[in-house]
Amino acid sequence: MKILLLGKNGQVGWELQRSLLPLGEVVALDRASAPLCGDLLRPEALAETVRALAPDVIVNAAAYTAVDKAESEPDAARTINAEAVAVLAREAKALGAWLVHYSTDYVFDGGGEQPWQEDQATGPLSVYGQTKLEGEQQIAASGVKHLIFRTSWVYAARGGNFAKTMLRLAQERDKLAVIDDQWGAPTGADLIADVTAHALRTAMASGDDLSGIYHLVAGGETTWNRYARFVLETARKINPALNLTAQEVQAVDTSAFPTPARRPHNSRLNTHKLQQRFALDLPDWQTGVQRMLQEIL
Repeated sequence: MKILLLGKNGQVGWELQRSLLPLGEVVALDRASAPLCGDLLRPEALAETVRALAPDVIVNAAAYTAVDKAESEPDAARTINAEAVAVLAREAKALGAWLVHYSTDYVFDGGGEQPWQEDQATGPLSVYGQTKLEGEQQIAASGVKHLIFRTSWVYAARGGNFAKTMLRLAQERDKLAVIDDQWGAPTGADLIADVTAHALRTAMASGDDLSGIYHLVAGGETTWNRYARFVLETARKINPALNLTAQEVQAVDTSAFPTPARRPHNSRLNTHKLQQRFALDLPDWQTGVQRMLQEIL
């Protein structure tokens, strides 16, 4: 089996290079790849690459993810998150290939307190959320065999993440102020990649049609403030010599940090469908964060 992976150097893409290898040959590209094209800003060149490789599976881990910048660059966000995705869906359909794609909790309006289910009405608050929703819709309309995984609050040991930012600030300041009215589940890129490989193998081997949208996040829920507290408490246990001078993590509302793009207050995602259809058990978010902290500390 041949797998075309796009976005190889992103947080999820990096982990997918590992998790997909047992399934077959992985051709991993990013926007700098040549002569093959992995640049979603060049949809038709991307289509030529797909035709040349004729993969059995396309895994698209590339996206325009600069949420605030998308408000001033809607065309670029739409090209990458929707138009290029439509091209991938079209080409995968023509090949009879599977398409794996990642979406986001930002397709919802963030209202209420209950975890969102896959079939609930969407209502994005931002350009980013709208373009990601358009990408989902393009895939569904194409009729291609697909797995769309909506996830949220993604982190990885590689590259920057919220925990690293909190650890840095806690060494520079006596007090931190962190948002406490946005709810979600921090989800490791390694977990996303491992679930992807398992679900893809199951979907391709099953006689049932498992195509569709699935919510993929770690178990449990928290706020950014409580997430920050957990990070600092855990870091102190792992490395008591760490010079964390911050003694207080103040809880503030979203309004304390105005941004160009509106953030959803409720990013909880219901994962029952994913767990039931693919016989999976998603660990609590603390498990992955603790493992990541042990790795970076």
